[in-house]
Amino acid sequence: MSQTAVKEAPATPVRRGSLSSRALPRWAPAGFAVVSIALGIGLGIVAGWESRIQWGLLSALFFVVISYVVTSAVENRRQAKDRLATSIVWVCFVLAVVPLLSLIWVTISRGVKVLDGYFLSHSMAGVPGFEPGGGVYHAILGTLEQVGLATLVSAPIGLLTAVYLVEYGKGALAKAVTFFVDVMTGIPSIVAGLFILSIMLIFTMGPSGLMGALALAILMIPVVVRSTEEMLKLVPNELREASLALGVPKWRTIIKVVIPTALGGITTGVMLAIARIAGETAPIMLLVFGSQLINPNPFEGAQSSLPFYIWEQYRVGSEASYDRAWAAALVLIAFVMLLNLVARGIARWKAPKTGR
Repeated sequence: MSQTAVKEAPATPVRRGSLSSRALPRWAPAGFAVVSIALGIGLGIVAGWESRIQWGLLSALFFVVISYVVTSAVENRRQAKDRLATSIVWVCFVLAVVPLLSLIWVTISRGVKVLDGYFLSHSMAGVPGFEPGGGVYHAILGTLEQVGLATLVSAPIGLLTAVYLVEYGKGALAKAVTFFVDVMTGIPSIVAGLFILSIMLIFTMGPSGLMGALALAILMIPVVVRSTEEMLKLVPNELREASLALGVPKWRTIIKVVIPTALGGITTGVMLAIARIAGETAPIMLLVFGSQLINPNPFEGAQSSLPFYIWEQYRVGSEASYDRAWAAALVLIAFVMLLNLVARGIARWKAPKTGR
């Protein structure tokens, strides 16, 4: 029996640029962040920088550089480029979130000083602006009435305009409507206020919550049109064709099939448009004038609103007025957040059911 030398096949070397290279542990990004923060703070202290913003920017720069260099040395250049892009995304996310969290924290910490049941249920009637006391009830009432009237005016107009553009719009008229909707989307709020003010001067009308609501409706209509238009475009054409094939008229198909299918998205768009106009101040200053008293009638006499109340109290300049301004700002933020939560809830409730 002859003896033959059996040679084992040599192991395939792992190339540095292949996908089977060594990989960093999952906690590596967290480690990079800790090291970067330590380096940023340490270098900032050594350099004599007292601003935490400078420390944060320096830490972000260290995080991006360390992530790329270490990944390139341990893994490969392909993974290093991926890690670089991921690090930049995380840094941009943090840079966007930190100011928002800081704003919310400052508003809550300063707004809770006077935010209580008395503040929410009383007006500023008989309370000097520079003294403690008073409340924001008249401003809340004015905001609810003005935003409600603006919604009653703009929601039907925006919905019908979007239906026309999606279901019927063809030719020059549809292009002109789309163009003017795009122009109105970026119109400054002061321009809408001046437009309604010119109408008031022509017909010699006095300030009222209705005038402010009309200006807010001008700002709200293009938002409703754009959001509703996109939601209607998402409705499958098969649903329209099936309804029309059964002999259902087009107008009835739109009412019974198209709009109910897109109702969740339409409602969300309306809620977001309401949140967009709830913080407008310029039209209210021009058309409503503000008031220290409770005026439940939006069709006659001056009214207040939360944005106007915040500006009014901040202008007084006393410690008590600053506290009231921050508390009103907290109420306004809570109002907008509640609208967004309601919009998300309605969108989830009315979303088409998937699955079997």
